[in-house]
Amino acid sequence: MRQFVTIAINAFMELVRQPVFLLLMSTSAVFEIFLATPYYFAFGDEPKLVKNSTLAVMLLAGLLGAVLSASASLAREIRAGTALAVLSKPVSRMQFLLAKYAGLIVALALLTYVNLVAALLASRMAFDAYGSTDLFALGLFLLSLVLAYLLGGFSNFFLRRPFVSDAVFGLLVMVTVAFVVISFFDQHGAPRAFAEGVDWKLIPAAVLILFALWILAGLALACSTRFDMIPTLMICSALFLLGIMSDYLFGRRAEPVWRHDLTEEVNSSRWTESQRTLLRELVGKYDKDRNGKLEPAERDSMSVEDQRRLAQAGMGGNWWASVLYTVTPNWQLFWLADAVAEGKSTFNWGYVGKAFAYMAAYVGAVLTAAILLFHERELS
Repeated sequence: MRQFVTIAINAFMELVRQPVFLLLMSTSAVFEIFLATPYYFAFGDEPKLVKNSTLAVMLLAGLLGAVLSASASLAREIRAGTALAVLSKPVSRMQFLLAKYAGLIVALALLTYVNLVAALLASRMAFDAYGSTDLFALGLFLLSLVLAYLLGGFSNFFLRRPFVSDAVFGLLVMVTVAFVVISFFDQHGAPRAFAEGVDWKLIPAAVLILFALWILAGLALACSTRFDMIPTLMICSALFLLGIMSDYLFGRRAEPVWRHDLTEEVNSSRWTESQRTLLRELVGKYDKDRNGKLEPAERDSMSVEDQRRLAQAGMGGNWWASVLYTVTPNWQLFWLADAVAEGKSTFNWGYVGKAFAYMAAYVGAVLTAAILLFHERELS
């Protein structure tokens, strides 16, 4: 256990000392704040547009951070030979890999935290067509970034400490202080109730994004056991895009047709004429109110015999789609930006708990594959 903690801490410190990590953390936070400054003329949906955009920036910044950090944490050490030096001591490959992952997810948590604070501040700064840019909050936030860099430079020059890591921790503290101070004032600098206008529903949405980033980190770490940074980035980007479209590509084909709206499936081009004829027959049979649609209660009343007829006609779901839908990470489960719109929030922390269970199961499977790949990797 002592070796695990030591490797995890060293992996974490190595990541926060990467200049690209500091650059990614700073630019993503600044860009989120910038999203709340221009006029959008979105017919009253400006706050929703700002919140959705900040969550998108948070996700994309985490994607780059996960891939770059995984490559720096593992692929570069394998290439440089330092991994072999560590494994020559009484440290197993599984322990080494899991410790690297632990350090990686803590670094991603820091990145997400800074982006979350910026997103909360952006939700407070967002305004409609009748408002104006919150220059007071913008100035204090940019000042906090400058102070964080100055603290890093001070510790580097006078204390001979690493600039990047001290700037990262300084940014963590100064952004938090700036958010607390700004929350006590309005855009004109007048005192008001704390955090008035801040959308706290962004917190569970950001936690879900963090779960998605931990899955991406596991995938990136598994790829880093065999590939360098560019191939890892390409593979993770492809899996990211595939996971976004998994509901469309595999989800509908994996489920039996009777779980969907049969009135829409009648006109679907993926069925043959004989299959559409059967669908029309069943729609007419179970459409009790004769409104041309099958309500959920009407679909649930379908008999087992008719479900068997649909399955025999090739509409009971494809096994290959079920396999691909299970293997592919479904990022839509972690993207609930629409639910944070004003008056439309329906998800709660119970859903976050279910998403955590999905994340834990998927990360466990990915890390198992990563351990097997790393176990067979020759180190030189």
